[in-house]
Amino acid sequence: MIDELLGYEGKKCVVTGASSGMGLATTKILAELGAEVYSLDMRECPVEGIKEYIMVNLSDQAAIDQAFLKIPDHIDCYFGIAGLSGLKTDYATTFNCDYTANWYITEQYLKTRMSAGGAIMYVSSTAGLNWMKYRKEEEKVISSSSWDAVQEAIAHLEKSSPSTFAYIFAKRCISYYAARLSTELGKKGIRVNTVLPGSTDTGMKSEFQKMAGGEQALLKEAGAAGRLATSLEMAWPIVFVNSAGASFVSGLELNVDYADTQMKALKLKKDIEDIPVTNPLVLAAAKRAMSRKA
Repeated sequence: MIDELLGYEGKKCVVTGASSGMGLATTKILAELGAEVYSLDMRECPVEGIKEYIMVNLSDQAAIDQAFLKIPDHIDCYFGIAGLSGLKTDYATTFNCDYTANWYITEQYLKTRMSAGGAIMYVSSTAGLNWMKYRKEEEKVISSSSWDAVQEAIAHLEKSSPSTFAYIFAKRCISYYAARLSTELGKKGIRVNTVLPGSTDTGMKSEFQKMAGGEQALLKEAGAAGRLATSLEMAWPIVFVNSAGASFVSGLELNVDYADTQMKALKLKKDIEDIPVTNPLVLAAAKRAMSRKA
């Protein structure tokens, strides 16, 4: 019954970040549901039953183009899950993996390879929740019409901004882009949604823990749960929004954060990410603070 409700049998699905964390958990579910899964990642995807693993550096336009030569001309569902925190990568690499790759894949391939009934899901983050408030910061990126134009739009930030801020900015941009895309592609019968995970126990846990200021600080970003989510607890909502069971769901920002967003809305906790992330004064202060911690 659940298999029929979700409707993935035989569906051609592309999953980025499929080798670990939420992406791996999602890929396992899709394979079990009978989907034809094409997994994209830097590391091999250890899931039996997938159609093909394709190694790709999602921060590289040419590598993406090569990867999509191996993917069918028709795609039913896209799961943009891959992401970098910015703690171990530079600004451009982080931003391109978290935003530009999703945008480019959509504009270059999904728009031409998807038809009515198709579904697109991007993993944003609760870090992207303030995209509406800071839309002016995002406009130049969102309005860019080529990969090179996006690079030009973020060029000044590569020198002035901590790389971890690229994570926040990219998540805001993908949330904004998804909102616009849902209205555009909705006319063609293609759904677009975002899933915004709260703190999750994935392979990047140690990175986010360091960025938050320690284990207890990271737990405070897990809403009312008092613990981190598991990758599987994120994968099921991800699978659902692209499924046949969500056939009238589009334009949704699904917060999977155990009421963390509501706690911020009710002023029960401070939203520490409610800051401009391209403002020179804020960036300078952030760099000074990070230098003191180091």
